[in-house]
Amino acid sequence: MADEEEIRRVVGLLNGLAKREYYGNKDISDDFLKTELYPDDSEEDFSVRLTKCKNLLKSIASADMDFNQLEAFLTSHTRKKEGGITKNQATAFSKFWKSNKVKIHESMVAKNTWGNTLKSLSWRIDIKSQAKHIDQLNTPTAIVELQIAESQASDKDADVVRFEMDEEKLVQVTQSLNEIEERLAAYTK
Repeated sequence: MADEEEIRRVVGLLNGLAKREYYGNKDISDDFLKTELYPDDSEEDFSVRLTKCKNLLKSIASADMDFNQLEAFLTSHTRKKEGGITKNQATAFSKFWKSNKVKIHESMVAKNTWGNTLKSLSWRIDIKSQAKHIDQLNTPTAIVELQIAESQASDKDADVVRFEMDEEKLVQVTQSLNEIEERLAAYTK
């Protein structure tokens, strides 16, 4: 029973830290976490526990660890003689990360994105049925719609940009996108 209680408390502490550090809930203070989860700890003991959990969570989140990496990371910390964690704490970290990995990652990406972001792209192909010149009739054109929004203002309506491209312009855009993809791939190797 004591094992389950320790896991529950550590998960609660991690949830509180995640809400404060990653989800923007500034109402959660260190005193609140201590009072709710570790009322019997001294200030010094709680401060050590809090710092350890905060640092481990920061390492896990900044590396965006998958579950194999997490297991190896936690195993190495349970084997540490000084400043390590218990198996129950490792279990709590694992349980917490399984349910919060995606939300924390999305929060970190949103906080570190500046400027506008592309929310969606849609397109269709139309055939011109009216034109000034006869040779422009029955030529296919791509109609493209981009929805662009400010990264921090997810609740605002996105700006919509619509435009047409003929085959020549579409080839140019495709080549540019391929070049971007190649450069991104070069950086991720």
